[in-house]
Amino acid sequence: MKKIPIHTKIVIGLLLGIGWAFLSSSMGWNAFTIRWIDPFGTIFIRLLKFIAVPLVLFSIIGGVSGLRDVSKLGRLGGKTLLAYMLTTLLAVGIGLLLVNIVKPGNQMDEEQRIKNRIGYEIWLQDNNMGPSQDGQHFLDDPQYSKYLSESQVTQQQSENQKNDLTQKIKSVDAQKESSPLQFIVDMVPDNIFAALSGNGLMLQVIFFAIFFGITMIMIPTEHSEPIIAVVNGINAVFLKMVDLVMKAAPFFVFCLLAGVVAKMADTPGEVFEIFVGLGSYSLTLFSGLFLLTFVVYPLIVKLFVPKMGFKDFYKNISPAQFLAFSTSSSAATLPVTMECVEENVGVPKSISSFVLPIGATINMDGTSMFEGVAVVFLAQLHFIDLTIAQQLTIVLTAAAASIGSAAIPSAGLIMMIMVLQSVGLNPAWVAIIFPVDRILDMCRTVVNVTGDMVVSTLIAKSEGELPKYS
Repeated sequence: MKKIPIHTKIVIGLLLGIGWAFLSSSMGWNAFTIRWIDPFGTIFIRLLKFIAVPLVLFSIIGGVSGLRDVSKLGRLGGKTLLAYMLTTLLAVGIGLLLVNIVKPGNQMDEEQRIKNRIGYEIWLQDNNMGPSQDGQHFLDDPQYSKYLSESQVTQQQSENQKNDLTQKIKSVDAQKESSPLQFIVDMVPDNIFAALSGNGLMLQVIFFAIFFGITMIMIPTEHSEPIIAVVNGINAVFLKMVDLVMKAAPFFVFCLLAGVVAKMADTPGEVFEIFVGLGSYSLTLFSGLFLLTFVVYPLIVKLFVPKMGFKDFYKNISPAQFLAFSTSSSAATLPVTMECVEENVGVPKSISSFVLPIGATINMDGTSMFEGVAVVFLAQLHFIDLTIAQQLTIVLTAAAASIGSAAIPSAGLIMMIMVLQSVGLNPAWVAIIFPVDRILDMCRTVVNVTGDMVVSTLIAKSEGELPKYS
């Protein structure tokens, strides 16, 4: 009997999970689904996350110490950062092109957009920033006066969302007030054990692991060899943990997706209405993410690795893609991402263990595209035409913000507050896209993870270390 591939099993689990969620919502079983099925999805993400940090630590130490050539490490670092920055800029550019062509914000009801703009002008005045260049027209025109007492921002937010937004805005303000070099300071841990205790400090773990690995290269071999043996042994244990967890992945994915959809709404109709309300925005962003994943990335790979066909490309990386969709977390998916590129693509461990953890931390192609599309959409929704200069600001701010974005679900919303502020828009507008963000977050995480795997493949090819496709 032919064995069913793991990626096929994950797809089956994913579809069954979504199907169960819609069934439970129509039958009134959502409480049961959330209480008795969703917790297994949470367990799944926790399993992957607790494996991710030690796997990154020991993989990088083992990979760097195995290079025996510090100059090669510098070359890998330069190539990796350049490749990630270029793919990020490409993603934002594609997103801005689509949102300016489709203009999803213009598809909404005009009266509602006028109310939105009045709310924006009121916000500018409250913050001593307004009116905007053409805002006085909206404030003075008699036909708009009936909307002066209305504010779309307050209409869109529940009390919980307001509190959540307040915390997010405070964190962004604190980040803006810090030194421009603060992100470099934040890379250096003051306590490595504290850094190892959470996925939010992955850059510190990477810094320590690279520093530790370089130091091992520089000490006599008789001293480093026993440590390398221990590091490789521990790394093998964590890789085996990944294998064991992946055997149960279809079941866990079923539970995870069932819980996600069940929490979105109480009936299938409510889920449908959420997406109809923000349909034009959702379709525009989804189209951009689809284009990047299924057209741009494979073409880039085909250009630099001619012997890897489109079918091979997706067959090699699909388990990590489906897992990324299920978990919405690059960090949680990292163990499987590393396994895919090493075992299926043939990228050597010395490269994958360096390139992929960095990518899971700073390479956010899907998230950066989301920033560009969402900000322009929100501007269109408020009758605001962003200039070319403002859109270039969005490109640069989204690219820069992605470096510090945590590899966790919905971290992009915090980034978007920063991008909105960079072009003088109300950061509270992120609440408008809250209803559809969870599903779109799952889609953009797939793009983030796919981008990481593409770059690691290209780096390996450029180093002449991809024998499977040479």
